[in-house]
Amino acid sequence: MKLISRYNRVNLITTIVVMLITGAVYYQAISWILTRQKDKDLRDEEQEIFDYVTLNHHLPQTFQTTDEQITFTEASPATVNREFVDTTYFKQWDKDDGPHHRRHHYGRGKGEYEPGRGLITSVTVGDKYYKVLIVESTVETEDLIRLIFTITIGVILLLLLILVITNRLILKRLWQPFYDIMKELRLFNIADARKIPKLETTIDEFGELNDAVVDMADKAKHDYKDLKTFTENASHELLTPIAVINSKLDTLIQTENFSERQSKILNDLYGAVSRLNRLNQSLLLLVKIGNHLLHERKQMNLKLLVEDMIAQFEEIYQDRDIRLTYNLTNKEIYANAYLAEILLSNLLTNAIRHNFTGGRIIITLTENSLTVQNTGDETSLNDEKIFARFHKSSSSEGSGLGLTISKEICESFGFSLNYSFSERFHTFTVVF
Repeated sequence: MKLISRYNRVNLITTIVVMLITGAVYYQAISWILTRQKDKDLRDEEQEIFDYVTLNHHLPQTFQTTDEQITFTEASPATVNREFVDTTYFKQWDKDDGPHHRRHHYGRGKGEYEPGRGLITSVTVGDKYYKVLIVESTVETEDLIRLIFTITIGVILLLLLILVITNRLILKRLWQPFYDIMKELRLFNIADARKIPKLETTIDEFGELNDAVVDMADKAKHDYKDLKTFTENASHELLTPIAVINSKLDTLIQTENFSERQSKILNDLYGAVSRLNRLNQSLLLLVKIGNHLLHERKQMNLKLLVEDMIAQFEEIYQDRDIRLTYNLTNKEIYANAYLAEILLSNLLTNAIRHNFTGGRIIITLTENSLTVQNTGDETSLNDEKIFARFHKSSSSEGSGLGLTISKEICESFGFSLNYSFSERFHTFTVVF
């Protein structure tokens, strides 16, 4: 999950939870405030009754309106406690009430029960003690609370929508320098002369990240250049001593007869010098490919080149009783002929060297790819290390640079070289 998506999700969930808690608290606060206001009205009504009884020495006339009811009932002082209560009262329908008011019918007339807020109190008139019940309708209060809460919920939803849209637009813009840096890193090639540009950003963290990436890339390119220069110089310097050793060995062989032990030692020396010479030539070739020194290219028919290479290796794979089959179609490529021959030679050499007596090699050339399959070990190779320099199996006699050179050649042509293993066949595929 992307960071911006994770942030938006956490932010949205947190906001919703906070809004729900805040909405509940807000609803309770509004209800409490309006209830206290209703209680104040009931106390005012109570005080008016007390004032009336004090002045007139009798109870006021019992009356009932659409929003208020007052009743007096004789009682004993021990049974009456002054308190505010939530209650209901029966509201009679007037003749002018519309059909929307007529929802319930009850035994004592047409009307409905409505919620109310009541005050139970008492008053003494002469020697009589009366229980007083004052009830006021809370329908309008509840309607007001419901309206306020609905408006609040609407505002919250609108704010959430604005928050989501704003975060999506603003955060995407804020994170754009990060995506630009990631794009440059994906395009970064240590062998390419192109440098990672410095991005203009007002965000300090992204500016520091860009500076660190640029410095890292410059240092990597500098180290790579030094390493290439060292490899190139070392390879060139080795040419002369290798040639001298070969020449001295040739001279030594022509001087006198040798014993069997001396001949074996000379053969071992020739083999070691030969491997050293191949290694040196491979390193020089990698340097030339990396520095783009072999830039001469031409249009060529890859089918003819593969057929010529198969003919050159015919005696080698036949001596090991390896059965080679191929299916080739015409394919024109624009490439360096020398490098193309080395690529095919390395792939065929690898297929023969890592095969077994009586094994098989299958070569397939199509419009999109060249595939070389060979039998061999029944386990897959490590596809992460197989193209690494000097990586080879313990039984290999090669330098460990053949597949590395093949991959470098493919990349210089704009091709890709892939490895896979299936049904005892090791497969190398050049995708054009």
